Amino acid sequence: MQLSCPMPKLDFDKITLGHGGGGSLTNKLLESGVFDLLSNPHLDQHHDGAILELKGQVAFSTDSFVVSPIFFPGGDIGELAVNGTVNDLAMCGAKPQYLSLSFIIEEGLLMTEFWQVLVSIKNACEKANVQVVTGDTKVVERGKGDQLFINTTGIGQILPSANISMQRVNEGDIIIVSDVIASHGIAIMSIREGLEFESDIKSDTRPLNGIIESLISEFEDGIHLLKDPTRGGLASVLNEVARDTRFGVYLEEKSLPIDEQVKGACEILGLDPLYVANEGIFITVVNSDIAESVVEHLRKNSNTKNAAIIGEVVQDHPTQVVIKSKIGGRRVVNMIVGEQLPRIC
Repeated sequence: MQLSCPMPKLDFDKITLGHGGGGSLTNKLLESGVFDLLSNPHLDQHHDGAILELKGQVAFSTDSFVVSPIFFPGGDIGELAVNGTVNDLAMCGAKPQYLSLSFIIEEGLLMTEFWQVLVSIKNACEKANVQVVTGDTKVVERGKGDQLFINTTGIGQILPSANISMQRVNEGDIIIVSDVIASHGIAIMSIREGLEFESDIKSDTRPLNGIIESLISEFEDGIHLLKDPTRGGLASVLNEVARDTRFGVYLEEKSLPIDEQVKGACEILGLDPLYVANEGIFITVVNSDIAESVVEHLRKNSNTKNAAIIGEVVQDHPTQVVIKSKIGGRRVVNMIVGEQLPRIC
């Protein structure tokens, strides 16, 4: 197992219940692992909480990550936890700054695997320019968890030019997706089920805050709404838009960007890519007069190079999402019922 940061020498090769007991084993695990690797002035206080200075409007978000398996093509649970919370803050029009980080570890998890997750967290924090400032670690008995669960909470300052709200969505607004859809869900499915597609399908997990900051800086309040289509996929998040605005959403199937390998895998598995989870893309609803410029702006970034206009907010079919197929037919795209693929994030 190749790790980008050398692992410290520890007395145990697996997590034990003692590592969650609050005593010497807990302190050794935190001091030689979490605190050293994620060191910053706030975390270095080793306090029960973090004391922060915040001014103006603040975005606040929390999320829990239970993805199975914890390592998957393109990422792992640690990277996913950081990126997921960073992206939730970015969708509010905020600049993410601080994270809390809590682990629930199952007894028996290999120390090397825990260290690999920590390294991924460190690298993801550096990419997103955020700091872990407080956290917690608990250990549960073998069989009472599934290797590792992570909870993160994030805080960020609302960007001065941001005005992101469902109430700002109007008839005639254009819907743009930032990149190809369905990669994360298919990457998880492939490794979980032991499927071999003779391809290199990887999760799209990545931080989106830098892209969002540049978008808001360039187009300011022309950006009406931002949403990341994670669980439930693109279909579910667009149904939320239709439901909450009382408008209709009209989509063009031919405009949806999707990797050919992912598309083929969806066909083999009988999955509709509109419902497959994503972790590194977003949709934005914008003024019609800036839509083409927004797409052009996004395509300059390697992580949004496949950005495309996919639809429009309309008065017709209020509260419903309707898609026009490539052959001209139309169908209603409903909210997903149940869980298409559990433990996806």
